[in-house]
Amino acid sequence: MTLSDISTILYDAIVYITVGFVIFYLGKVSYQLLHRSFNVKEELVEKDNLAFSFAHVGYFIGLLAAIGSAIVGPSRGLLLDVQDILIYGLLAIVLLNISIWLTDKVLLRRFSVKKEIIDDQNVGTGVIEGAVAIASGLIIFGAVTGESGNLLQGLSSAVVFWLAGQGALFIAGVVYQFITSYDVHDHIEKDNVAVGVGFAGALIAIANLIRHALMGDLESWGATFAEAGFELALGIILLPVMRFLTDKILLPGQRLTDEIINQERPNVGAAIIEAFAYIGGSVLITWCL
Repeated sequence: MTLSDISTILYDAIVYITVGFVIFYLGKVSYQLLHRSFNVKEELVEKDNLAFSFAHVGYFIGLLAAIGSAIVGPSRGLLLDVQDILIYGLLAIVLLNISIWLTDKVLLRRFSVKKEIIDDQNVGTGVIEGAVAIASGLIIFGAVTGESGNLLQGLSSAVVFWLAGQGALFIAGVVYQFITSYDVHDHIEKDNVAVGVGFAGALIAIANLIRHALMGDLESWGATFAEAGFELALGIILLPVMRFLTDKILLPGQRLTDEIINQERPNVGAAIIEAFAYIGGSVLITWCL
């Protein structure tokens, strides 16, 4: 590698990083403009709102994944790469904010997410909102990195697959409620952080499987949806299996439900292990497929 090659690589990297920071800044500004009823700086610095911190950091992690989708893979040339990063970055900002809105209206529809995070500083709710943003970022990553033809086709497939991914997250929420012996929404509203952490892990695990299914070349809509549906089905099977294994292997001698809801102080550590089991299981599946 010549000195000229090294200079070109460094120059391109600096440009990519700069554009990435621009997208991050636009994402920050957009988030505040869309949530004018509260002040981001006030929640983070003055109120020390941990619930909001989890939700906000999750938003930026999701945004990072979406930006990365336009950076990874073969280069199309510096100018076209910058164009892709800007376009898909702006699209990610829009989709991530819609995902947050859908969390309030669909996934956690039985109470106000904004009230729980801003007024009550409910950490469990903040963790779930952050997880939804991360999950949406993973889904966007999978949709964009798969070859989809020209830019218009890429944008349309990204939106369609993101929308399908939101449906998959809703299905995961329904299944998670079914496999637990307690009311997930009720305990989250009661500020049970452990329940929120376990639920968040399930959502990210499902999104990781959807990401993997979408990353291949877009040969046809039917084939891609079939692959995504297959991996979603594996994820649905994964949730109860990993919850059972968490009880029997990762928490020997203890019942997960007892640790999370049937004691005075819910065991957040046990919930972290539960979340790890879901996410780790999804990673193992993607390695084996």
